[in-house]
Amino acid sequence: MSSSSKELYYVFLKRDSEYERLKDIRTKKGEEELDRYLEKKHEEILESNLEPGSYKRTVSLVVVHGFGVEITEHQAEVLRSADGVYTVEKNEEIKLASS
Repeated sequence: MSSSSKELYYVFLKRDSEYERLKDIRTKKGEEELDRYLEKKHEEILESNLEPGSYKRTVSLVVVHGFGVEITEHQAEVLRSADGVYTVEKNEEIKLASS
C-alpha cells in the first residue's frame, strides 16, 4: 500500500486523572459524562495534529482509553509524537482456523 492510502489504526492515549475519575463512576450519568469526555479528548488530539477532513474516527475504546481512526501511515507517525498519545498501532487482522 502507498503511504497515502488510509488504513485503520488504533491510537492509545496516556491515562489522565479526569479519565480515571470518570471511569470509576458506575452510573448511567457517569457513563454519559465519560463518553462526552472521550469524544472531546479524541477530537482535540485529531484536530490539533491532522488536517480537517483527512481522517475518519471509527470507534472510541473506553476500557483502554483510545480510539480507532482511518489515516495514512504518515498521519500515524504524526500522532505517535502528539502530546497525550501513548502509542499508535496499525490494525492487523488474524484469520482464525476453522473448527
